[in-house]
Amino acid sequence: LHNHASCIIETPKHELLVTWYRGSGERSADDVAIIGSRKSGNGNWSDVFEMAKTPGFPDMNPCLTVDPNRKLWLIWPIVLDNHWESALLKVKTAKKYEGGNSAPQWDMSEDIHLKPGSEFQSDVLKYLRQRWAKYRVGATEANTSRLDQYLTDREGAYNTPLRVRLGWMPRVHPFWLGNRIILPLYSDGFDFSLMGISDDMGKTWHTSHPIVGAGNIQPSIVQKKDGTLVAYFRDNGPPPKRVMVSKSTDRGETWSEPLDTEIPNPGSGVEAIKLSSGLWVYVGNDTERSRESLTVYVSTNEGESWQLKRHLEHDAPSSVAGSYSYPSIIQSHDGTIHVSYSYRPQLTSDNKSPGESIKHAWFTEKWLLAGQ
Repeated sequence: LHNHASCIIETPKHELLVTWYRGSGERSADDVAIIGSRKSGNGNWSDVFEMAKTPGFPDMNPCLTVDPNRKLWLIWPIVLDNHWESALLKVKTAKKYEGGNSAPQWDMSEDIHLKPGSEFQSDVLKYLRQRWAKYRVGATEANTSRLDQYLTDREGAYNTPLRVRLGWMPRVHPFWLGNRIILPLYSDGFDFSLMGISDDMGKTWHTSHPIVGAGNIQPSIVQKKDGTLVAYFRDNGPPPKRVMVSKSTDRGETWSEPLDTEIPNPGSGVEAIKLSSGLWVYVGNDTERSRESLTVYVSTNEGESWQLKRHLEHDAPSSVAGSYSYPSIIQSHDGTIHVSYSYRPQLTSDNKSPGESIKHAWFTEKWLLAGQ
């Protein structure tokens, strides 16, 4: 089966809990469910258990977090018509979720309803007009006409309430600022991102201004010492294929235009965290082509540059190379760094796939600082 998009956390009692989605596929299968596994101490990972399943619909892209009151949250989208533009956000919470080898005891399950304001359309159209103004320079009359028609069509799309309110999906861990939860979200339909924000533990939600760029999706948030929030994005846009970055100085409400960094990205998931030592760590594919190499980068200057890297997986580029992607990263209470990721090793000698799974890697800061 297709196993993909994991998220790993450490519980207050120092267990590891990981979740991901599994099923016959992504775009057409309705048997896709959210499953999980747990690991206590030096024990083995448990057999998988079901975390969420909506009968007749695929469940995708789960993320986990533990709130300041030690309550577990599972957030994920169900896909209503097998197109990601129809994704509807769901949330479950549990107070009892540690110990044993089974799923958490869920106390609550409900939808998350998002309603971007009028700034959504105005911000998006402002960005598009600025971009198209550059393309109009030296363009033929026919090309200019097509660009104008494109803008007209987009004005309708970005002002369609149902399209604006559906299709937002999570990927990485939510980010906590005190009791404010910032839920990084992206849309495959719009090909950019925004943040879902709640200041009352999920009772009500509002959205940030849209973070509009050239294919910046699946944001991951790190906070600088001065309070600035920095978001790193997968690059779903045109070349050069680079991890993109945006910043917020108002607790996630507005964000700068996403810009390319120095880190290659083939259009696959990324995540970054700050270690207890203050170092920043980023994990993702370090190519512009495919997902045969999965790499951890280290920054000593809050992401201004990335000085060291080490590979978790590294196949030579080829038609039989493996695929290692969608990493989830945490640092546990003892300083160990844990990464879970989608894992499909190299094809066998007869070009058959050995199957897909989720892999767990763990290492120390000392190992990271030793460099490649």
